[in-house]
Amino acid sequence: MDRTRLMQEWLTCCLPGQALSLAPASADASFRRYFRATLADGSTRIVMDAPPSHEDCRPYLAVARLFHDAGAHVPEVFAENLDDGFLLLSDLGSTTYLAHLERDPSELRATPLYLDAIDALIRIQLASRPGALPDYDRERLLRELELFPVWYVTRHLGRTLSDAEAADLYAVFDRIIEVNLAEPRVFVHRDYHSRNLMLSTPNPGVLDFQDAVFGPISYDLVSLFKDAYIRWDEQVTVDWLVRYWERARTASLPVRADFGDFFRDYEWMGVQRHLKVLGIFARLFHRDGKDGYLNDMPLVAGYLRRACQRYREFGPLVKLLDSLEARENKTGYSF
Repeated sequence: MDRTRLMQEWLTCCLPGQALSLAPASADASFRRYFRATLADGSTRIVMDAPPSHEDCRPYLAVARLFHDAGAHVPEVFAENLDDGFLLLSDLGSTTYLAHLERDPSELRATPLYLDAIDALIRIQLASRPGALPDYDRERLLRELELFPVWYVTRHLGRTLSDAEAADLYAVFDRIIEVNLAEPRVFVHRDYHSRNLMLSTPNPGVLDFQDAVFGPISYDLVSLFKDAYIRWDEQVTVDWLVRYWERARTASLPVRADFGDFFRDYEWMGVQRHLKVLGIFARLFHRDGKDGYLNDMPLVAGYLRRACQRYREFGPLVKLLDSLEARENKTGYSF
């Protein structure tokens, strides 16, 4: 039986006697799909289709409970079918931050939304405790960094690193991880950005949190302010970052006492994330046939380069980026 028919039969059991129509709501970079079920009275529900051979709904359910209890606006779970990989959820609307802001990407329009996102993030972070989520440990951080040489450099650009280049790159990786692991640790959403934040009441609605971990406090701020899908002037994002830092200190979160130290942590965390994201976008294209993310690579690469150029420890990485850029100009890829 195909999954659409299986899903429809399950919905009939969940909503007996109710006529409904199904339409695609969204898809993401995984194997999950989302459908909007509209009932006869006009109310809506969201159906998550997560094939058990590829996805596990249990982390989603666990994080949903944690974030809900923290005071974040996440979907309510009305019904679950873990054997077949279906969840019936409340509908947080159809307007993401990205869709709303792309129509008018002004600081005046964006700032209230980002302050709401900051407040929601602080609530999540205040609920943090060790052991509730997987640790964002050295092994996980390194595995993510290795997506860059494997998928971006080798597969996407067709470039083989020399032994010396590989040694220099992994030495930089070690230093990045050292700084990342020295940060205070909290709950980390891991994709807290404009595609996963919904305009809603209360605002924002928070989606796509199933990969949450316990890790560096600056990580979700990088996702939010150095967003792979929408660009803001750095002076704007630094202002938002200062506002987060001030509110976090007031809330007694364990942020650095000196903003300069906090900003350095944020920048180094950004280098880790953007190396990973370039690898993920390349993998989505070459392995999964999803080419839309190629258009977002230049923005991510720009974040990476600007941060690396500020810190002498990244000298070998800047040198490699210069070499890769020359390669991309020859192959037609945009960096």
